[in-house]
Amino acid sequence: MKRSMTMVAAALLVAVAAPAQAGDSIYLTDPVPVKAHKVSMAANAREYRVDVAKYIYESYPKRIYKGRLPPLIHAVVVVETTVDERGETRDIKVVRGPSHAPDVTAAVKEMTYRISPMPVPARLAGGVKYTEIWLVHKDGRFQLDALTEGQN
Repeated sequence: MKRSMTMVAAALLVAVAAPAQAGDSIYLTDPVPVKAHKVSMAANAREYRVDVAKYIYESYPKRIYKGRLPPLIHAVVVVETTVDERGETRDIKVVRGPSHAPDVTAAVKEMTYRISPMPVPARLAGGVKYTEIWLVHKDGRFQLDALTEGQN
């Protein structure tokens, strides 16, 4: 009994003392490769936001929260993303991030950069800047405000 308790205590110390590795967050996932580069025919930032949301859902299909979100969600992250005329993500500005979950904010930014280039904004000369709201469940799944199914 004493030996098993010592082993459990040692295992707990190792788990607590081990530094977190980049990518250990349940909120960060590698994207699924999208077969063909997308082109958006959006006429404005609002329409482009919907095209990008669909692209994000296609890139992270296992991370999408299906159905209506519960009344209380873990985190809300509002980001303003600047995309150039080729669809390359040039900047992501956090407008609002959860102070209790900075790892969620970091994951949102990293996941967005990982799927660049975004759909090419063909009708928006010089690129586009759009704002999106990420609604993140505590298990790491999310919905984007542009495509949300709402909350209970």
